[in-house]
Amino acid sequence: MKWPTGTLESIAILDRQSIHPSETEEATPYVGLEHLDGDGGINCIQTVGSARLKSNKFQFSDRHVLYGKLRPYLRKIARPVFSGVCSTDIIPILPKDGVSRDYLFYYLRTPHTVNLATSRCSGVNLPRLSPKQLASFQIPLPPLAEQKRISRILDAADTLRAKRREALAELDALLQSTFLYMFGDPVANPMGWKVRSLGDLAAKKPNNGIFRRNPEYSDSLDSGLPVVWVEELFRGNCIDVSESRRLEASQTEIEKYGLIPGDLLFCRSSLKLDGIAYNNVFLGERKEALFECHLIRVSPRTDVVNPMFLNLQLRSVPMRALLKSKSKTATMTTIDQKALSSVELVVPPIELQSRFAAVVESVERQKASFHAHLAELDTLFASLQCRAFQGDL
Repeated sequence: MKWPTGTLESIAILDRQSIHPSETEEATPYVGLEHLDGDGGINCIQTVGSARLKSNKFQFSDRHVLYGKLRPYLRKIARPVFSGVCSTDIIPILPKDGVSRDYLFYYLRTPHTVNLATSRCSGVNLPRLSPKQLASFQIPLPPLAEQKRISRILDAADTLRAKRREALAELDALLQSTFLYMFGDPVANPMGWKVRSLGDLAAKKPNNGIFRRNPEYSDSLDSGLPVVWVEELFRGNCIDVSESRRLEASQTEIEKYGLIPGDLLFCRSSLKLDGIAYNNVFLGERKEALFECHLIRVSPRTDVVNPMFLNLQLRSVPMRALLKSKSKTATMTTIDQKALSSVELVVPPIELQSRFAAVVESVERQKASFHAHLAELDTLFASLQCRAFQGDL
């Protein structure tokens, strides 16, 4: 079915009403770009008071769609259920009469619209979509009743995806709870376990990864060796290199930077404090992957410490706080090999560590099943999206 279309500015207001923080209550909710996730959610918001805002912000209400204009491929688009102020990197969009907010939200998140927004950005390091470009987007506009019907269908499908994501998050929380139950707070060490520094637990001196320029990496997944980058540390409880960028490496580089099973990798520099020293463990084949220069590799002594146990201990809330306290901040937050090696860890008997690692492996198998189901739901949702906005739903 062919529907009439209109530009975004003809069916909605790009509502950039500016206000200084001093003109609003300190308890007013504040939404920064970092609070928007790629799934349409708003997480861990602050208040005007807690964020200590000093420059003008935009006002929004529960009738707006919040559109993150910085790196639009991240799909930071949300539907707030409250009023507040937001970063000027977020554009509040107020639908006009006859336009459903939910319908507009889903259309702006379609792959077609996200790709269009990305292609029209300006700036290399921090690509932004200008309000003028956003205002020019063509939006199909069926009757309001049809907009609401489409939104209800997509809401139902999206709810299924959200529940599966929540289940995955609960499994990760279960692992953290199991760790604390078995071993206690690793910093306070209430169970009196032996304590050793990370440097003492390392089989060899920690080292930074390989440096190569972007053009040297292959676009093909069939040539060269996969290289682990910072972003891959944040995916799951072990490192997956199936979609990593690839590099043709010399034998000397493979010997120096080739990963071996049990290696832990740490983020050594980050724009945000929360990212510094974040870790993950490599469990793949020996020297069939490399790691990039923004990472530090620690190869643990597996006769003393189980790598999966060590990985989860270092990810615990108390240990994350300790690791961040050892970082240095200038333009970026960094941690070096010496500071990382000095971190003290609890070392229970290896048999108990291995029991915990078996629990992790069991949970990871369940997570793999959940991820497969989520992928099916994502495919279904993408199909529904496509059909909905083509008038075939």
